[in-house]
Amino acid sequence: MVRESSEQRPWSTQLRKGLVELAVLAALRGVKEAYGYELLQQINALPGFDLTESTVYPMLARLTKDGLLKVRVGPSPHGPPRRYYALTAPGKKHLQKMAEEWSQLNASIQSLFDGDAR
Repeated sequence: MVRESSEQRPWSTQLRKGLVELAVLAALRGVKEAYGYELLQQINALPGFDLTESTVYPMLARLTKDGLLKVRVGPSPHGPPRRYYALTAPGKKHLQKMAEEWSQLNASIQSLFDGDAR
């Protein structure tokens, strides 16, 4: 049995960390646009995720810089203006590629569990 020291993160934390980009892009797929905190709440409502603002906001900035998201600043009913994010055409293509890769990996792992791996 492998025991993790208190300094090591569980593998599930690393797995979720690797899926943040996919989750953020997928959350934007079915909506016109959303602001950061709204995305954070939507993703954290799903079992297995426990993201923080310090994880999501830098991801949104990087995806915007990479041209996968576009951003607009709009008024907020409370507080400062909000930054609303939406997928760009390259962002949609990137999400599709990521979804295909995820589906293939998921199927491969499932085949190992099912004993069907060759």
